[in-house]
Amino acid sequence: MLANYIKIAWRSLRKNKAFTFINSIGLAMGLATCMLIMLFVLDELSYDRFNEKADRIVRVIFRGSSAGGAMNEAHVMPPVAQALKADYPEVEDATRIRMAGSPIVTVNNTTFREAAVAFADSNLLQVFTLPLLEGNAKTALLRPNTAVITQALARKYFGDKDPLGQLISLKSWNATYQVTGVIDNVPTNSHFHFDLFLSMASLPEAKANSWMTSEFFTYLVLPKGYDYKRLEAKLPQVVEKYIGPQLKQAMGMSLSQFRQKGNDIGLYLQPLTDIHLHSSFAFDLGTNGNRQYVYLFGVVALLMLGIACINFMNLSTAGASKRAKEVGVRKVLGSARQSLTAQFLVESLLLTAFSLLLAVGLVYVTLPFFNELADKALTLNFIATPWLAPALLLLGLVVGVLAGSYPAFFLSAFKPIAVLKGGSAGGTRSVGGRNRISLRSGLVVVQFAVSILLTIGTAVVYQQLNYIQTKKLGYSKEQVLVLPETWLLGKNEAVFRDKIRQDSRVVNVSTSRFLPAGPSSNNNFFVYPEANSTQLVKTLRYDVDEAYIPTLGMKLAAGRNFSSAFGTDSSGVILNETAARILGWSTNALGHTIGHADNQGHVSTFRVIGVVNDFHFKSLHEPIAPLVMTLGNTGGVAIVKVKAQDISGLLASLKSQWNQLTAEAPFTYSFLDERFANTYKAEQKIGLILGLFAGLTIFVACLGLFGLATFTAEQRTKEIGVRKVLGATVPGIVALLSKDFLKLVLIALLIAVPLGWYAMTQWLAGFAYKVEIAWWTFAGAGTLAIVIALLTVSYQSISAALMNPVNSLRAE
Repeated sequence: MLANYIKIAWRSLRKNKAFTFINSIGLAMGLATCMLIMLFVLDELSYDRFNEKADRIVRVIFRGSSAGGAMNEAHVMPPVAQALKADYPEVEDATRIRMAGSPIVTVNNTTFREAAVAFADSNLLQVFTLPLLEGNAKTALLRPNTAVITQALARKYFGDKDPLGQLISLKSWNATYQVTGVIDNVPTNSHFHFDLFLSMASLPEAKANSWMTSEFFTYLVLPKGYDYKRLEAKLPQVVEKYIGPQLKQAMGMSLSQFRQKGNDIGLYLQPLTDIHLHSSFAFDLGTNGNRQYVYLFGVVALLMLGIACINFMNLSTAGASKRAKEVGVRKVLGSARQSLTAQFLVESLLLTAFSLLLAVGLVYVTLPFFNELADKALTLNFIATPWLAPALLLLGLVVGVLAGSYPAFFLSAFKPIAVLKGGSAGGTRSVGGRNRISLRSGLVVVQFAVSILLTIGTAVVYQQLNYIQTKKLGYSKEQVLVLPETWLLGKNEAVFRDKIRQDSRVVNVSTSRFLPAGPSSNNNFFVYPEANSTQLVKTLRYDVDEAYIPTLGMKLAAGRNFSSAFGTDSSGVILNETAARILGWSTNALGHTIGHADNQGHVSTFRVIGVVNDFHFKSLHEPIAPLVMTLGNTGGVAIVKVKAQDISGLLASLKSQWNQLTAEAPFTYSFLDERFANTYKAEQKIGLILGLFAGLTIFVACLGLFGLATFTAEQRTKEIGVRKVLGATVPGIVALLSKDFLKLVLIALLIAVPLGWYAMTQWLAGFAYKVEIAWWTFAGAGTLAIVIALLTVSYQSISAALMNPVNSLRAE
């Protein structure tokens, strides 16, 4: 019986090639889109779960607040790991990681610049599942000046030689490390990605007992099944015991006094598996994901699959009139309704199987492009993931049954007398045809509502991105060249800077590690305003030279810039307007003093000599924070304002001068506006992906609309013939048929507009500075949907209007 069903289904699908092609393409696109997005979502949800102890590992984080802003940091103080392990028996193990910057590594007289380097405690490989390919996991990082490298780095440094025992030199610390272990490459779905781990025993700061400095990412291993919240509830005791005394020494106030002033600090715990999607820290080990985008893409995947299924049903039922007589004849000859239902379900499953194969092919073809767009390394590997094939088969079965059940029951319900008498699907009205038309219309409304919703989302994302790119930032980011790691030049850094300044293509040069865009150094700087020495205000500190403000085109609201002509400027500061306001000096900050206490309690006094206009030195997701600029020789990065002409020639000249001064590191550069744009790469990706999915949903929705237009034209064939006989014109008939579809799109627009407004308002809430959603965004999305819908149905409408009425009325 099943073989007979398959044979008849195959013949039917081959007979109706156009229907088969359109339906399979629409369903395949929906399945392919769903598969791509689900690969992305599953990858995002899989971060750090490869660790055998993933459910037992937590990270210690630091949070605090004071006048001037909140502190939310992923790293903590050097002694935290040891103190928690010693004081709390539920802490089975503790390990630390500290970033090591981008040192220059020399191996056998060959120099490399490495960006993925970290110091790690000796038990790192016992806490995290990083398989050791060579060496001893327990002792590899135990001794000072030892290193563990990844397999990729081992090949890069030593080729086919045995890496164990080999030496690597790091100029940054004038130290040599011996390779004592080789691990497999760190998985891509890890929240940290380092290629070179240096023993923490080599780092003097790791042994410090300071609870006032941080930079150490600290992880704890808890007992299986233990609720980390129980330990977290005990951490205020740690703050009282260890941080309180040092706070008293440094700031001259007890922890209770500190909190009475409206300040607070504390240690908290974060599960390892939450780090990637639930982190928003000022400092972290890498770029984390965004759970809102994961939810968004998951919803889009389900909506796209739903639209494809709706499209499948619409096209199947639209072709009902062509099979009405077939059903009638088979029923007269004795076919039971259950048999006909099974037959049509087999057709649906066969078409779904073909669409699934096509979808898998589409995923293979488009996956490289999607990986580039989403910055992923996703693969569709049935061997590496054995559950994938059964999951896809189950998906195909579910989609086939769901999408095919309604057409199957609809077609098998035709009454033989009605369809054989009328010779068309018009007889289906006796089995509830009008309700079925309403259902199909409702499905089209859902399709276009989703399409309009995604179009609105895409438009708002691009408006916000354009706003970000064009907003006045308080500094000039155009034609600003950034030359990193000039500290590698040593004593020649000043020589290099002076040579740059002498070039006629250069407007100005500053050296500072503090940049208003892209990765930059950041220092928390707690100060006391003179009028209230017990009131602590959190600011950030920028150490700059006297050329910093003019190089970046910043403007002073009051006072003056730093100048070498004033010997006292070493104790002078320039505030931004926000800092002046929070310190209580909105009208006149000049001449006031601020105090700053170091970790030993020594207080330094600074005098305000200027106020710079507020400028955005963080993402526009955050409001402008208070900032203090101090004068210091903080080289390390050269900031060069250049003229627009002959930039390529200038770069060639700078590279030549760099190579003359150092042969140990390659010359690298970036532009400040590019660094600024990279800050919003996530939003740019969201805009591109939403635009792509909006186009796909509109295309698939149009296929469904085409099916409904075909169905409606066939249902009203005789009506059109009568109207033409009575004098109706072709434009009039086209308008008659099109207005029904226009109503559907307008209903979809009424549904999508409030949903789109709410969704995008929530998304924009994540920005401190944002656009207002304009009315024309909704009008434009609606107009686009209407135009596309009218173009889609125009073919069927015009074809029906041009039909010879004699042919349509012949059966009467």
